Amino acid sequence: METLGSNIKTARIKRRISIKDFAERIGVSKRTVIRLEKGDDGVSIGTLAMACMVLGEVERIEDLLDAGTDETGLLMDREHLPKRIDSPRKRTSKTKPDTESADHPDDDEGVGF
Repeated sequence: METLGSNIKTARIKRRISIKDFAERIGVSKRTVIRLEKGDDGVSIGTLAMACMVLGEVERIEDLLDAGTDETGLLMDREHLPKRIDSPRKRTSKTKPDTESADHPDDDEGVGF
């Protein structure tokens, strides 16, 4: 959290935005900006999102823990994959086939090709 706060402070300073102006643009007090830049975990995620928006970096929040790049999540998914895939089993029915389905070459799902 401290590193994130420090990065926000550095980005703000590089853009030459004062704490007062930054706080006004985000819609919080100067004290909240100071807490954010110190990495205080009590600052809301909404404040963080607004800070990123003011800095022109809001898309970074969208990428945070993106399912496509979450390596741990992808590894966990891989562990739960089936070890083998069986071919679909044929249905055995002792009843007489429905004449309507015999007239239409649709499968049981109602989809025909």
